[in-house]
Amino acid sequence: MEEYAREPCPWRIVDDCGGAFSMGVIGGSVVHSIIGARNAPAGYRHRLVGSFLAIKHKAPVVGGNFAVWGGLFSTFDCALVHIRKKEDPWNSITSGALTGAVLAARNGAVAMAGSAMIGGVLLAMIEGVGILMTRMSAEQFRPVNPQMEDPSQLDQKGPSFGTQYQ
Repeated sequence: MEEYAREPCPWRIVDDCGGAFSMGVIGGSVVHSIIGARNAPAGYRHRLVGSFLAIKHKAPVVGGNFAVWGGLFSTFDCALVHIRKKEDPWNSITSGALTGAVLAARNGAVAMAGSAMIGGVLLAMIEGVGILMTRMSAEQFRPVNPQMEDPSQLDQKGPSFGTQYQ
């Protein structure tokens, strides 16, 4: 099975920043279309116009915020890969914590520490679920030991592929 190859670090930052912007704009469009329609005056036309205006004004802001987060995260991740000379879940967890801290820097040290904890824990949960899913899906591709097969089933359908009996 071929492993997913990520792009080199300078391009990875740009790619992740653009992907985060796209996710933010799409998600922001959905959320702000509902909010704009709810806050508009009664009537279908007013609600539709209110929805479009809210999307036009707010979705790019949400996309920009997501892009900042994605760009910082990827920058820290690439820096940690370069410093540590290995790519593992600890880089992502540390990058999430550093990103949270940098984004909360204007609010003081206490807010930085809290945001760093939230970013680190959030990324640890994401990495943990990813590792769990990888292990669960790897179980189905584990080769079967021919000695462990049920002999009664061998008589019915013949020997399995790749086993040789002497």
